[in-house]
Amino acid sequence: MEQYDVAIIGGGSAGLSALKKLSDLNKKTILIEAGNRVGTKNVSGGILYSKRDPRGRIYNVEDVFGSDFESTAPIERLIKKYLLHAASKNKIFTMDLTSLHEYKTNFAYSVLLNRLNPWLADRASESAEKQGGGIITGVHVSDIDWVENKTIVRTNELQEFQVKSIIAADGVNSEVAELTAARDKFKPEEVYFGVKVIIKLPENIIEERFQLGSSEGSAHLFAGDITLNHIGGGFLYTNRDTLSLGAVYHYDSLLSNPVTPTQLIDELIKNPLISEYIKDEVQLRKENNDLSKEDQLKMQLSVSKLIKTYNELRYKYFSKDNVALVESGKFNNIEDIKLKIDSIRKDLIEKYGVQFVNNYVELEYSAKLIPDGKRCMMKKPYFKNILFIGDAAGRGLFIGPKIEGLNVGIDDAVRASIAISRSIENNNFDSDYIGSYYESLVNESPYTMEMNKIDEGYLSLFLKLVKNIKIDSVDPLFGFGLRLMKNDKLRKIAIQMANFLGYDKILPFIESEKTYVQVPIQLANRLGSIINSSYTPAIPTLSDRIARLQYNDDSESHITVENKRSEFMKKLILLCPTRCYSLEGKDVVLQHEGCVECGTCSIGTRWRHPKGEKGIIYRYG
Repeated sequence: MEQYDVAIIGGGSAGLSALKKLSDLNKKTILIEAGNRVGTKNVSGGILYSKRDPRGRIYNVEDVFGSDFESTAPIERLIKKYLLHAASKNKIFTMDLTSLHEYKTNFAYSVLLNRLNPWLADRASESAEKQGGGIITGVHVSDIDWVENKTIVRTNELQEFQVKSIIAADGVNSEVAELTAARDKFKPEEVYFGVKVIIKLPENIIEERFQLGSSEGSAHLFAGDITLNHIGGGFLYTNRDTLSLGAVYHYDSLLSNPVTPTQLIDELIKNPLISEYIKDEVQLRKENNDLSKEDQLKMQLSVSKLIKTYNELRYKYFSKDNVALVESGKFNNIEDIKLKIDSIRKDLIEKYGVQFVNNYVELEYSAKLIPDGKRCMMKKPYFKNILFIGDAAGRGLFIGPKIEGLNVGIDDAVRASIAISRSIENNNFDSDYIGSYYESLVNESPYTMEMNKIDEGYLSLFLKLVKNIKIDSVDPLFGFGLRLMKNDKLRKIAIQMANFLGYDKILPFIESEKTYVQVPIQLANRLGSIINSSYTPAIPTLSDRIARLQYNDDSESHITVENKRSEFMKKLILLCPTRCYSLEGKDVVLQHEGCVECGTCSIGTRWRHPKGEKGIIYRYG
């Protein structure tokens, strides 16, 4: 039987960080990933932070993957602006929260995980292979067993193998947690539901439109009527040559007022500020019914080739790599590229009747559940010799405009690696030894402190940012509360009282429809500016969005519906992001083939990840 020091289950950024750290500590470690390639199962908003905190050490991505991370990793844009937009129809009131974003921050980059995680995997794998370990993709862990003091890992695809310890990095719907009964499934009030689309936009146009320097990025949050009366909001992050546009809402808020995830995204897209942010030039083809079917087909092929060439040249022209076309010898200079683009455009218009209009280009649709660490982080993030990290341990920071998850998982990964290394060196894997030590390391993390208590410095900075906003005229009670909090002594007393009561007592007052919907609408109406859109976006249907996704279908469903008539299952007919559920008579039935493995239904079903290499294959993540 093959033996390893450690098995890591899950190849996201947290799992890969654990593999790199353990390998650097000379431990023979194997990472098991269900996707056919690292990165194809991962979704994030997403911004990757590097943080600092005077209260304790934070382990950041550059600590694990090297000081050259910023210069070599396939990261998107360095976030230099952080804005919150309150919306009411076409009225927008914008607050600059950049100083909040920079609070205790070394750097923050927008990322796409199907670009970033393979790079992390290469570095981690190189280190792991020197110790006799590595990464195995396309494998789904089916069971974990303890036999005669031996920990046995079983999969659907490999021979069983033995390990000394396990790190569970398999996400919010952790099967390791379910297999071992280490924790219950997260409740609706403990998680957020996120849905996102990737939008294509040329690199230089992004910088011009968002008023950014080269390689700089901005992050935008949205509240108000675009939430459709749910607790949460929207986000838009600039990537190198795409935009990440999404919505994140309390899952219990969606359950109490069910709408389809596509409605949440579509409401964002229809907002005039966002539609102007995402707009691009697209082509409309004109059908010529006077031609024979054969000639129509020939024309369609010619037009398709020209449009493809036009778009490729145009996106290259509006990128930092446009000089590569000159260096390749295809063009004499940059101006020649522009002349060629204009020539193709002229042919498309005059010869083929193609129209060029404003619209936007959507590339990928995705969804996931996200743990709210304030409500669901595991108090004891271990079971026997298994340590849980990141989403699998219910750890994430969602506190007002503070949204962090990737960096929390990386910090957890290092702490778990340190705990396991200590146990290996002392040959002690008793739960009280390995687990308790890991728990103590996690409790020392500044991230854990934030999940437990209000950060007074962060709150003070927020109050300073909103001090000149006339909130009293918008909502007298809300304004009175903020005015009291601006007093240093009263704020200290209020925070001490709030921290004494605990997040679970005060959150219902802080995270409410008033704060996420009503007050932002009133701010926009009283203080906002009118924004008009220059076009009406042609939004894809859900069928169109699903058709763009890539799958490796499995004939056997990874989800079992146990109560086909429950109220929860009926709500899933709306809430499932790809409408895998429908009503037949009185029963809710499942067609699993379109599943994007978000876990939205996991709370009320017997839910598993698909077998290795099966299911969704994200191209961006």
